Amino acid sequence: MSRQVFLYDPPERFVAGTVGLPGRRTFFLQASSGGRTTSVALEKAQVEALAERVDELLDEVVRRSGGNAPVPAVAPTEIEDVEPLQAPIEEEFRVGTMALAWDGEGERMIIEAQALVELEAESEEDLAEAEERLLQDDENGPPMLRVRLTGTMARAFAKRALQVVNAGRPPCPLCSLPLDPEGHVCPRQNGYRRGE
Repeated sequence: MSRQVFLYDPPERFVAGTVGLPGRRTFFLQASSGGRTTSVALEKAQVEALAERVDELLDEVVRRSGGNAPVPAVAPTEIEDVEPLQAPIEEEFRVGTMALAWDGEGERMIIEAQALVELEAESEEDLAEAEERLLQDDENGPPMLRVRLTGTMARAFAKRALQVVNAGRPPCPLCSLPLDPEGHVCPRQNGYRRGE
């Protein structure tokens, strides 16, 4: 069966968002353009890592170009997207592997999110070989979301993604674990329940 690639070049909208209450949220990347929408699920840590790496890669592009790349230093407020995810949210797949690249010729950031795949191997060598095959752009690989963004769109994506990640439960001031509305058992308080 051939690989299904959800390509948005460029998308009208590419955002990270959530469904559910803090502490029980499901995170999504959602791309939309021309009346079609693709939503893929991923972990909070993946959203955070992706947003941080997008910003780092854009900073590096600006540095290497001597400031001549069409990449703003910060996300412009006029394109800030605070709207919720587009409904209905139908998960195409759960993300396993992500990749970032900068296309210098087209001056676009490329973000790829590939479906989670379980690898079976009898040895470390077999596992390494299976992982290498998985990372190749094989026509029979797992489903993939591929998005090409301008520098401005990528900055706006990263800003919103970090805001979404940080909009969850506040951290405990002592142990930094998330506080539930009813408090939590703080390891720094020797197991006593701590409220906000």
